[in-house]
Parts: sequence; structure tokens; C-alpha cells
Amino acid sequence: MELKPIRQAAPNPPLRDAAVLVPVFRDAAGELRLVLVRRGNFGVHGGQLAFPGGKADPTDASPLHTALREAEEEVSLRPEQVTVLATLPVLTTFTTGFRVAPFLGRINRPTTWHWQTAEIDEVLEVPVRELTAENHATEMRQLPGWPQPAEVSFYRVAGGHQLWGLSYRIVRGLLPRLQAGEWEI
Repeated sequence: MELKPIRQAAPNPPLRDAAVLVPVFRDAAGELRLVLVRRGNFGVHGGQLAFPGGKADPTDASPLHTALREAEEEVSLRPEQVTVLATLPVLTTFTTGFRVAPFLGRINRPTTWHWQTAEIDEVLEVPVRELTAENHATEMRQLPGWPQPAEVSFYRVAGGHQLWGLSYRIVRGLLPRLQAGEWEI
């Protein structure tokens, strides 16, 4: 009996490194808030809610440097306004080929947010108390690059936005720890 070679699947392309800052602060009323950006309506992440961040540059000394540089570029949050509280678990995107290092940072909120209008449409300060079961949902979606529809979980956020994808996965793992008061914020 002749054995035929098994056709191997094409290897996945290497993941590209990226990092995000997960900014958190307490407002004047003492309410805990996460800072998110709404990306401009272009590119693979167009219109999505995300944390400030992006691809690593060859000159970045570390993933933390990438996260802080990107936060400054995107929303004018200077590194001296950030106290890094934790390095969160690295996650990979399901469709866009990124390995993302998230960093939780307590921030000194600027008086006014200034953002890079070429990339960002809006800065949102989301109360952590709104990220509850009542605002959580799952629905079937067909996304570009997916062979078939799949269930996608998300949080409904003020303004009719949906927090899903990698940012959702970061929040989902972080939320119980924030609610338990693991860090002084």
C-alpha cells in the first residue's frame, strides 16, 4: 500500500507585537471609570471601542514603552500622568494577527481630552458599574475573515456603543479584580 503525503495547512503568519494602556481613574464623585477610545471608521478596527495603544515600533524599549507612547500619541496622556498598577495577561487577536500586551494604569485625568483625530473619533469615560450582566449580551455575527458566523459577546456602553473583541476580553478578565478593589485607585 502506497502512503500519500498528508497536505499540511499553510502556517499562520507570525503575530505582530502591540500593547495597550488600560487607563482607570476615579471621578470627582469617587466613581471608578475606564477610558476607551472609539477608533475612526477605517482600517481593520474601524469604529470599534478600544484602549489607547497600537503596534510596537522598532525603537520601543519594551511593550510598556509601546503602550505609553501610543497613549500619548493617541489621547495626549503623558507617561508622567500614568501609574502602572499591573501587567495584564498577553492576548492575541482572533483575526488581525496581533499579540497584545495590556497594562493597567491609574491616571491623572486631564482637564480636557485631546486626541489624534486621524485615528480617534472619541474618548469615552465608562463607569465600571455599567459593565454589568444587564449590559452584557451575545449575538451571532459574521465578521470579515471568519468562515462562518460565530457568537460574539459584548457590553453595551453609553452612547449606543458595543465593547467587544480584544478590549472586551481584557475587561471581562479585569472587571472582577477592579470590583474587588485589588488596586488602590
